[in-house]
Amino acid sequence: MAHLSLYRKFRPAAFDQIVRQEHVVRVLRNQIERGEVGHAYLFCGPRGTGKTSVARIFARAVNCEHPVNGSPCGECAVCRALSGNSLDIAEIDAASNNGVNEMRDLREKVQYPPVSGRYKVYIVDEVHMLTDSAFNALLKTLEEPPAHALFILATTEPHKIPATILSRCMRLDFKLIPEEDLERHLSAILREIGKPCEPEAVAAIARAGAGSDRDMLSIAEMCLAYGDALTYEAVTAVLGTADFRTTARLVGAMLAADMPQALAEAEAVLAEGKSVGVLLRDVLTFLNQTAIAKTCARAERMLSLPKEMFAAVRAVADAADGAAILRATELFAKAETDMRYSSSPRIVFETALMRVSMPQADRDVQALLVRLNALEAKMAAGEPAPQARAGENAAAPSVSRGQPPKPQAAEKSTAFYRPSPDEPPPLDDAPPWEEPPTVRPPLRGRTNTPAPQARAGENAAAPSVSRDQSSTLQAADGDGARQRSPEETFGLFLRRLRKLPKSGVLYALCRDLESRCEDGKMVLTTDIKTICDSLNGEHHRAVMEQVFSELGIAAFEVRYVGSERREEQDGLTQLKKDFSDYPIEIK
Repeated sequence: MAHLSLYRKFRPAAFDQIVRQEHVVRVLRNQIERGEVGHAYLFCGPRGTGKTSVARIFARAVNCEHPVNGSPCGECAVCRALSGNSLDIAEIDAASNNGVNEMRDLREKVQYPPVSGRYKVYIVDEVHMLTDSAFNALLKTLEEPPAHALFILATTEPHKIPATILSRCMRLDFKLIPEEDLERHLSAILREIGKPCEPEAVAAIARAGAGSDRDMLSIAEMCLAYGDALTYEAVTAVLGTADFRTTARLVGAMLAADMPQALAEAEAVLAEGKSVGVLLRDVLTFLNQTAIAKTCARAERMLSLPKEMFAAVRAVADAADGAAILRATELFAKAETDMRYSSSPRIVFETALMRVSMPQADRDVQALLVRLNALEAKMAAGEPAPQARAGENAAAPSVSRGQPPKPQAAEKSTAFYRPSPDEPPPLDDAPPWEEPPTVRPPLRGRTNTPAPQARAGENAAAPSVSRDQSSTLQAADGDGARQRSPEETFGLFLRRLRKLPKSGVLYALCRDLESRCEDGKMVLTTDIKTICDSLNGEHHRAVMEQVFSELGIAAFEVRYVGSERREEQDGLTQLKKDFSDYPIEIK
């Protein structure tokens, strides 16, 4: 007897043997048991999920004299007649018989009654390949078929089928098969044929099947031909994929910012002749598994990996930061798209690898977040902050709103800088209404005097503002009583508020407030009544009172100012700007 492939040899012969399509099997069984069989069905879903196998079982079951639990018994005369080639079950490949003449021939033959059973079943595979004329020729037959005719249309692309055909069929969608069920099915087949296997090899073949039972069995057959036993090394050799342990070391080195080690692991894989595209997909798969292990409590059950392999994934996930995993996944997903249009796929892959391994050389937001998280982790562990290497600007001072760099910026550029809680915020953190300090010309008859030096312990580089700061607040904090301007106090308030957990909404509302001092009380104003009412609410006000109390401010008020008051303030600001050479006093 000629050799049969695994997917042909172990093709299901009853509904009980179908792998993980219970929703479809239950509908068909109930219709057979109740005698409510329709005249047209549409089986749609990915390849290798059992559409044709279910169609053949259903075609025999509707003609069986004594169906068992909805499946054909296989013993009656009709089942024996339909087990081989029969005129009552016709399979048509629409990919090669897609013309109007074939459909006209089908329409003529469908009028003849069945030979042995009750129904004459037509299984049209890949029905979306029919031409428009062929669909039109089939349409009338589907609308008013003979009582003995039953049509089963199978397709992987139901969106290509005309709506007039879809509306005349009962649609049943087949789903991809989970890896756990694929592993169980493959293990049962290997036990039946007496082939020894490793659990890791079965899991690797199931993952390569990507939800398709037929694809999984085809891959398994190739791996069985590689050697006498089914081993994990044989599977990786046949599939051309990188070893799981090598991929784990590569991803771990990337996420740990160890670029030399990551490049060495990638070179070791590619030197064996592995495909760059396959290696990239392996890395993406491992990153996905790492993200699941990092965030999900039931990760081991979700991934269905052997214990040794899951331990490797867990080790990489525990050592990596969540932002770094997300950034690496995004970079390699983009690299997979770019690789399709590149003449040098290896360069695209290695470029993505270097960007993941060198977040300090990348200036996007995700890379900055990865660096900050790594710095916070080291500081929490008591490690010293990393020093900048020679020739690199680890923390170049940012020039905000056209201002010249500050004198102390040169000192901060040699190491990561972390401001103290009491230091006023830089201009990037200042409220949006504050303007950068402007250099004004001296008044007539006056001479330029040097600015007084900052006393020790005070912040000499506090941002200056363009509004009148004659009134100050008396703040009693841990350093004793000190005088602060309303703007400086409000800047410290925003800085401390931003560090509180779950204070994003309150911080966004407070960013648009204006600050001033009235009789020793902090007054915050806004021209939006909704913001004023929200900040005066019980929840937001309690948080603001807590932050202000830490700054030594006992009394504050959030006040609503109307449009007239706003216009008055805008006019005063414009007046001061136009006559900046003269002192203006408002009484």
